Amino acid sequence: MKSKYQLILLCIVLTCFSCKKEQEPITITSEDYHNTVDKLTEVMIHDIFSPPVASRIYVYPNIAAYETLNQSSDTYKSLVNQIKGLNTLNSEKKESSTNLELASLIAYINVAKELVFSKERITTYRDSLYSKWETQNTEEFKNAKNYGLEISEQIISWMNADNYAETRTMPDYNIYTNDPSQWEPTPPAYMKGIEPHWNKIRPFALDSASQFKPITHPKFSLEKGSDFHNELLEVYDLTNDIRKKGDDSEEIQIARFWDCNPFVSVNKGHFMFAAKKITPGAHWIGICKIACKNTNSDFGKTVYAYTKTSIAVADSFISCWDEKYRSNLIRPETLINKYIDTEWAPVLQTPPFPEYTSGHSVVSGASSEVLTAIFGDNFAFDDTTELPYGLPMRSFKSFRLAAQEAAISRLYGSIHYRAAIKVGLDQGIKLGTLVNNKISFLK
Repeated sequence: MKSKYQLILLCIVLTCFSCKKEQEPITITSEDYHNTVDKLTEVMIHDIFSPPVASRIYVYPNIAAYETLNQSSDTYKSLVNQIKGLNTLNSEKKESSTNLELASLIAYINVAKELVFSKERITTYRDSLYSKWETQNTEEFKNAKNYGLEISEQIISWMNADNYAETRTMPDYNIYTNDPSQWEPTPPAYMKGIEPHWNKIRPFALDSASQFKPITHPKFSLEKGSDFHNELLEVYDLTNDIRKKGDDSEEIQIARFWDCNPFVSVNKGHFMFAAKKITPGAHWIGICKIACKNTNSDFGKTVYAYTKTSIAVADSFISCWDEKYRSNLIRPETLINKYIDTEWAPVLQTPPFPEYTSGHSVVSGASSEVLTAIFGDNFAFDDTTELPYGLPMRSFKSFRLAAQEAAISRLYGSIHYRAAIKVGLDQGIKLGTLVNNKISFLK
């Protein structure tokens, strides 16, 4: 009788083993990477990070993913000794069978969660992926996780030495001045100037924050006929002309499409709250995604494109903010309200930092040069980046033409003088060219 029960038990065990599904290899695609970048963007919008800080949040996870993927690549070069401060990366946990795409995605997420306020949103997303991958193939997931965390922890150590923490304790921008040319907080929130010490953040490709120090803006003057006063009147007159055309005018559509101001304040009765919007850098990260998807870029090229674009964006903010708080130039809204028309308001809400040069122009110029180098000139695309925020698609025949529209949108939005736009775009183009020429991604 005992042997009979033993035989039955053996049959049950064998049946269970035969029914157990064999674990399959884990496949990671470009779409998985896009989804993870989108998740980080979602968290950044929720946390309302400033444009400069958002650029930092994009660049380090991308570099972590790129380095995890390409330490021994036949196609792509490591960024070690090519970007500032990244002098070494050691690996003891990579096995010959390591799933590098999986490891790079793990590295991206591990760095991303260190950069946001709402860490639980990233960890919840991470844990859902971890659970899925572990179920698919426990051993493959374990090996990839060990390697991805090993590289990303080294990237985090390098990241933490970029002076960001130090700038958190530096003094706020001093708004008390008798100089009529100096920037002042603007309505409706009258926020203090954000990130006045951003030029102290360690750059990536730039030799220093001032490497592409732009020419001086037209000399401040309220005398009629002076270059500066003419630029001020251009903003005032153009805004009035645009408003006569109505909200459906091409100029207002362009201004709103490229607004990308995460600090827009909305007043409802006695309450004021921030509208949820992406930053200028996030818009160009979105354009990078569109280019990758339109070309069916494989996982390696997708990570490469995001990484190169995010480096250009990050250095753009360092370069631009260096000039903003050097010149400390007053915004058109302040001068027009003081000296021309007390009832006048800009088409877009003025962002809370000095005017010169235009951040959109610098970031767009740099991003367009980098994306052109990756995907080619005359790369036509439909920009759907703003669809989730209620704005219609716009179409462009090239990245450079998109950058030009992004730049001029600041004049249509009444928040920049023409010089800041023209000089800022040139500043960005120089920076993007530097990234293209100085950092070698391809073997």
